[in-house]
Amino acid sequence: MKLSALASLFPHAELTGGDPEITGIATDSRKVAPGDLFVCLPGFTVDGHDYAALAIERGAAALVVERPLPLSIPSIRVKDCHYAVAVISSHYYGYPSERLKVIGVTGTNGKTTTTAIIDSLLRAQGHGTGLMGTIRTVIAGEVFDTPNTTQEAFVLQKNFNRMVEAGADYGIMEVSSHALDLGRVKGVRYRTAIFTNLTQDHLDYHKTMENYLAAKGLLFSRLGNEFSSDPERRQYAVLNADDPASAAFAAMTTAHTLTYGIDNECDVRAENVRLTNRGTEFRLVSYAGTSDICTKLVGKFNVYNALAAITAVLLEGVPLASIREHLEEMPPVEGRMEMVEAGQDFLALVDYAHSPDGLENALAAIRQFAEKKVITVFGCGGDRDRTKRPIMGEIAGRYSDYVLATSDNPRTEDPAAILREIEGGLSQTGAGHYEIIEDRRAAIKKAVEQAGPGDVLLIAGKGHETYQEINRIRHHFDDREEVRDAIKGVRIQ
Repeated sequence: MKLSALASLFPHAELTGGDPEITGIATDSRKVAPGDLFVCLPGFTVDGHDYAALAIERGAAALVVERPLPLSIPSIRVKDCHYAVAVISSHYYGYPSERLKVIGVTGTNGKTTTTAIIDSLLRAQGHGTGLMGTIRTVIAGEVFDTPNTTQEAFVLQKNFNRMVEAGADYGIMEVSSHALDLGRVKGVRYRTAIFTNLTQDHLDYHKTMENYLAAKGLLFSRLGNEFSSDPERRQYAVLNADDPASAAFAAMTTAHTLTYGIDNECDVRAENVRLTNRGTEFRLVSYAGTSDICTKLVGKFNVYNALAAITAVLLEGVPLASIREHLEEMPPVEGRMEMVEAGQDFLALVDYAHSPDGLENALAAIRQFAEKKVITVFGCGGDRDRTKRPIMGEIAGRYSDYVLATSDNPRTEDPAAILREIEGGLSQTGAGHYEIIEDRRAAIKKAVEQAGPGDVLLIAGKGHETYQEINRIRHHFDDREEVRDAIKGVRIQ
């Protein structure tokens, strides 16, 4: 595609230096291939303009810039590179989201589980799907790495195009607040936008909860301002009736709105919820009928995730009987209250909970069925919201019989400094029932040694992750592997 064709997408863009053929799009100078258009994105910590020369060295054919650069290469100058890359990517890949039914899920917690349930239920009905989220991207059985919960605009559009070429009719994705704020999903035509919940997280980026809510709200305000006589073109907002933020999101959209919940009046509701250490049972009452649901997903918060997913697929015509049958067999989602079994006489769970609400949900769920001690291993990531550290410490101390506070992904921070902030909250819950062990492997081993018959051990914060990031280097580390190894070591002793 010619550079001029891309420049023509913007009324006031300045095209200078020639009209080369563009064969790809990149925003990371290290990943530029010959013929690529390099978009100089101003970032949270770095500015792509500073890496334009490196992109040219690697073969970039042209640049998209917000300010003139002293470089002898064709360029398009625009007002906003984040907006430009979304527009260019949509056009370059032929507007693929218009040829899919895209279902997007946003919220502080529950995005990964909700998208996984939706994907599984739709595939069980014979639909072709593509799934993009925190754990991975899967298109027609092919797995791609996922560096961000929601990918950069050009990767997103490229993957939508892959889905179309693979014959998928649905694209299911997690939509992060960062991606919404940075414009990564601008131009995506959503069939359905789903809201799970809004609790404290990412305040290192958004600064206030009001800003955080506003970023999430963009998904619903962008659903469009039109009604359609064609059922296939209709758009829906699926909102959690038990979360106060839903009222704001409902006011932002003209899409057909459906609600789900447990405590408040809604379109899809769970009644008679029964929680166990092996799953959850509830009575589903919906506009499409009533059914008894049994699932292997643990915890009340997973009831909400299941309700969100059920509401979305009911809109796509999936029968209640099929939903019931499939949920009975569906295994837990990777790294989300995932049971680790190695012949031990206690329950070991690994969960991604890395926010105050996520940790409290996990521990509250465990307290519903725990008959003996609850032992918790957790930490907080470095270079992220510091205000949540003492809050999470207090939550862990309040729900647990014993806590081992340890390192998570310290990134460029001093792990000991992070732990001191966590301890500020732990100490409020009484002395003598927690321990600080910086080495995560040692903390997990100590927790396993302390666990007795009937106890519940929760290792929280990393879930599906298979690395620990220290000083910008990722070292292999999988909580599930560490628990199994620790159990085997204790049994051998």
